[in-house]
Amino acid sequence: MRTLPDDIRAYHAALDAEAAPVCELLLETIERELPDADRKVWHAHPVWFFDGNPVVGYDRLKASVRLLFWSGQSFTEPGLSVEGSFKAAEARFTDRSQVDVGALERWLAEAREIQWNYRDIRKNRGLVPLKGLPEV
Repeated sequence: MRTLPDDIRAYHAALDAEAAPVCELLLETIERELPDADRKVWHAHPVWFFDGNPVVGYDRLKASVRLLFWSGQSFTEPGLSVEGSFKAAEARFTDRSQVDVGALERWLAEAREIQWNYRDIRKNRGLVPLKGLPEV
């Protein structure tokens, strides 16, 4: 695995015993499947980007770990729930055994190919397709 940025290592070092195994599995899988993505702690949790556009991240919530795909509502692989008013979708886990690594790998493949443009949301005055989606 490539060297993790200090901010992501610090995030993981601060996790509680319940969340740490889930986040470690998510980290290992994301790093393996998206080795060319930029990554950093953004808005207080680890996020992976392509060309400055956020595609996937996770964070510790009070009762679970949330895995968030910014363009996940446009994915064809089932298993994600709608999150927010844009195009994001999520999965929540309370135990490492709940993570379906095969589905996670398929979601990550879609995250590479299907992207809404969050990077330029202000400039575009809203969300527009960036990659893998028909123009609206």
